[in-house]
Amino acid sequence: MTTAPAPVLRTAYQKSVAEYWNNEKDPVNLRLGDVDGLYHHHYGLGDYDPAVLEGPAATRDARVIAELHRLESAQADVLLDHLGPVSPEHRLLDAGCGRGGTSIMANARFGCQVDGVSISRAQVDFANGQARKRGVDDRVRYHFRNMLDTGLPTAAFQAVWNNESTMYVDLHELFAEHARQLAFGGRYTVITGCSNDVTGGRSKAVSRIDEHYTCNIHPRSHYFKAMAANGLVPMNVVDLTPAAIPYWELRAQSSLATGVEDPFLTAYKEGSFHYLLIAADRI
Repeated sequence: MTTAPAPVLRTAYQKSVAEYWNNEKDPVNLRLGDVDGLYHHHYGLGDYDPAVLEGPAATRDARVIAELHRLESAQADVLLDHLGPVSPEHRLLDAGCGRGGTSIMANARFGCQVDGVSISRAQVDFANGQARKRGVDDRVRYHFRNMLDTGLPTAAFQAVWNNESTMYVDLHELFAEHARQLAFGGRYTVITGCSNDVTGGRSKAVSRIDEHYTCNIHPRSHYFKAMAANGLVPMNVVDLTPAAIPYWELRAQSSLATGVEDPFLTAYKEGSFHYLLIAADRI
């Protein structure tokens, strides 16, 4: 059974985050999603094709946007690659689903049921609309829920993921909820930016990223401590930082640049910030 948690927005901070995403209409998310109807809220991975910066000026913007979208969908594919064995009879959870692009991709790849949760009602409504347009709303559903207390059933999910959404919550609370949701032996996967414990304290560039997104980036070590405390055992840890840099270099040259590109590039290149994938089994 599914129970309705209450309330969805518990704190002033959560209300402010929900308000931010309810009002967000950033072209860097919307125009990229318009390319093929997959709307993401994360960054990209892999080298970009330098040819998109060449050729007729009149079509340069469209080429760059299409390439940025290709890179962000490639990032989602990397995450899905690390979910472990998934069959059509399984159920997956996209925690902090944004406008739902990764959930749609997961259903297309595995044929299974996918639930997404977000504290932004606007995102949930948009994502459900996209699922209806694609004719998969019987298998892909989005819910206005708090990922710290979803009310979704216990041990019902083969895999759960966060894609660049953990910086908005307490990790111990989050991983306790994910451990409850996952079946024994199920897989939790996260892709996230995290600060470097070794350098001691956050850099100016990391602080600027926090300020831009109204978030609180966690140190790298906090992920592993919170996982260990909640029965999540890392199976794969991948440093995606080098593969993330080209996306930001291309975005900085695009019409969609928001001003946060330089802090990301500075933080990555100075080593104060890492882009990690962690895949862990529920024991």
